[in-house]
Amino acid sequence: MTTVTYSVPAIHCEHCTHTIETEVGELQGIQSVKADLNTKKVEIKFDAPASEDKIKALLAEIEYPVGGLITL
Repeated sequence: MTTVTYSVPAIHCEHCTHTIETEVGELQGIQSVKADLNTKKVEIKFDAPASEDKIKALLAEIEYPVGGLITL
């Protein structure tokens, strides 16, 4: 399983976090999605066939483009 955390500056409200969690959660291979309004971060755990490219493309499509990858 792969875990990524993205900065998503377009998160402004609980509706934003719900939309991200719902839409990304529907991709095949997604194990969990946690969007945080306060930090504007999204943590995603996934396996194939999901990929970072597919996740980032979907986030851009639903108007929550990734601002950057957060590495710990």
